[in-house]
Amino acid sequence: MLSAVLIVGFIMSFESIAGQVVVRKSSEPFDAFAVRDQVAKEHEWQEALRMQQQIQILQALPNGCMPVAVPYRYFNCQGLSYRPYQYQNKELFIQIDPPRQ
Repeated sequence: MLSAVLIVGFIMSFESIAGQVVVRKSSEPFDAFAVRDQVAKEHEWQEALRMQQQIQILQALPNGCMPVAVPYRYFNCQGLSYRPYQYQNKELFIQIDPPRQ
């Protein structure tokens, strides 16, 4: 019996992490749907930042790029594909997945 109590005490002594816990008074107004929507917006923002970090934008193409016109205008540069994009009167090149012919 004593060993069972010691084992349970040993297991309970480990710290567990469950995330942020917020305690509110029942008299305070609380909109669970607004919290849910805010969490969803923050998740979308983090996902957009993650996707933006993967986009490669060049101001000039490297040497040896071949222009391709089909299925749309893009450049093939040593296996990487770039599509021209007009931004503030400048032509930038955004890396794209190779188009399917």
